[in-house]
Amino acid sequence: MRIWKKEISVEALTRNHVGTAVSTLGIEFLEVGDDFIRARAPVDERTRQPYGILHGGVSVVLAETLGSCGAHYSAPEGDRAVGLDINANHIRSVTSGWVIGTARPVHRGRSTQVWQIDLTNEAGELTCVSRITMAVLQPR
Repeated sequence: MRIWKKEISVEALTRNHVGTAVSTLGIEFLEVGDDFIRARAPVDERTRQPYGILHGGVSVVLAETLGSCGAHYSAPEGDRAVGLDINANHIRSVTSGWVIGTARPVHRGRSTQVWQIDLTNEAGELTCVSRITMAVLQPR
């Protein structure tokens, strides 16, 4: 079942993130399904920490971007979605290539949403699991 209440596409997501942390880090939107959004982040000189592995904060930026977009586009027109809490468990390190994130809703209520974001390496191995709680604010 399609959950989107606002017009959403890879092109729209990309356009909305020009000049933001997302574009600075090289994050690319890949796919919008009926109930998920997928994007990827490069593992390169912009996103590695001093040990040569993907910085955990970049994983969280990717996860928060996907969960926030999911909440925004699945909320009614005029509503805004803002983050309340995010957590991330780093499972496996990545030294090169891409990490791919997929966000799916766990709960979509009137005033809150919870999204699960799984990150994998190019081999499909889980690298990070994240969960974000979003507040949905109705217009005043």
